[in-house]
Order: sequence, then C-alpha cells, then structure tokens
Amino acid sequence: MSNFLFLFRGGNSDWLEDSPEEMQKHMQKWGAWMGGLREKGQLVDGLPLAKEGKVVEKAGEVITDGPFAEGAEIVGGYLIVSADDLAEAVAISKGCPIFEHEGNVEVREILSMNI
Repeated sequence: MSNFLFLFRGGNSDWLEDSPEEMQKHMQKWGAWMGGLREKGQLVDGLPLAKEGKVVEKAGEVITDGPFAEGAEIVGGYLIVSADDLAEAVAISKGCPIFEHEGNVEVREILSMNI
C-alpha cells in the first residue's frame, strides 16, 4: 500500500448561490464520502484549507498575499488516502463531491525521503 495526496482544485461559483440547506446537504456528501474511506481504512488524513495565505518567494525576500490564482487553480483542501497503486487511487477519487461543482482532484503518490 502507498499513500496518495488528493488536491482539490477549483470549481465554479454556483455553490455561492445555494441555500444554507443545499450547502449543508453538499457538506454531508463530503462527510459520507470521507466516512466511507475511513471505514475502509483508506483515509489517512485531510482537511480544508483557509482562503487566506501568503506566497513566499526568493527565500523570503518577496512575501505577498495570496493565493490569487484563477478559481480553477485554487487548492481548497486535501486528503491523504491509502491505495494499492495510482489506478486504485484514481478510482477512489471518482466518488468525490467536488465534481458536482466542476472542480477537480489532482492525485499524486507521496514518496518517501530516506533522510
């Protein structure tokens, strides 16, 4: 088994027009999906990310508010899942509720560093 990082990116802004009840229903889908992964022993960790942050460049010489990429590029959160291989990790990602709002999931294997 290997660990894989799911980066949740983008999505349209239609969800901003959802009623509080619709937003709650969508968040329940996230909870159910992640709960299912946990029950199967596939969920290692994961959390949403704050909208605010800083971008540090040139060894700290340049620090700007951010991220201010286009909506499709914003990383909204992550999960770490356990899977046999990349194909299985991709299959797991297909159940993600982010697709309801045209977002995407970047799936990357987490490699170890022998330090």
